[in-house]
Amino acid sequence: MKVDALALKLRPRTYFEAADLGVRLCQHAYSAVLSCYLAVLAPVTLACMLAAALAPRFSLWALLALWWLKPWLDRPVLFALSRAAFGQRVRRIDLWRQQRTVLWGQLLLTLTLRRLSPWRALTQPVYQLEGQRGRAQARRVRTVRGPRTLIAGTLTVLFSITELCLALGLLSLTFWLAPRGYSPNVDELFSSTAAGWAGPLFVAGYAAVLTLCEPFYVAAGFGMYLNRRVELEAWDIEQEFRRAFAA
Repeated sequence: MKVDALALKLRPRTYFEAADLGVRLCQHAYSAVLSCYLAVLAPVTLACMLAAALAPRFSLWALLALWWLKPWLDRPVLFALSRAAFGQRVRRIDLWRQQRTVLWGQLLLTLTLRRLSPWRALTQPVYQLEGQRGRAQARRVRTVRGPRTLIAGTLTVLFSITELCLALGLLSLTFWLAPRGYSPNVDELFSSTAAGWAGPLFVAGYAAVLTLCEPFYVAAGFGMYLNRRVELEAWDIEQEFRRAFAA
């Protein structure tokens, strides 16, 4: 990796400062990040909405499927961020050209053994960007994770709480906007007797919540990952030397 080509100014940071760096990178490249994210999220959301519309009793399962696929849906976001970190402009066509690696690489592990990892935002760049396999990859993940497991887990908890609050806020609109004299309950909304629009609407609402939160969660983890590389490999010093000699 050509460290001097990074468009970011690297230096040792606290891990929440590093998370903020990742968020700023996401803001800077937001159009590209959102384009890549929606290219995958939109068809998955439509499939879940269709399932909820055809079988209202399975609406909750459609929501659960969308939630379970989050780590896979995060991969295009990390792809766009990793290119933006080098000042490269990413288009949707670039994602499709790299789809074999970005979307389908290690798919089974992403959705099984690694799905519930609380520090996945920190370790996902290792799985997706570094290219190791087997024991070498496992050793590398342990090294990158190192003593930062608690911090990475805290990041996941904070974003999970934010996501939950936004989702519950959208759900509460059902009660706020209900006709006078009618008070729906959650069991009714996800039962087989629910109105045909309820399930698809909730799936679409949750997809909107993911669109708001998930790119920034991935970006915060990517910022932490870059900061860990600074700690382990002195990327900040290497960056300064390379740029000095290049000048």
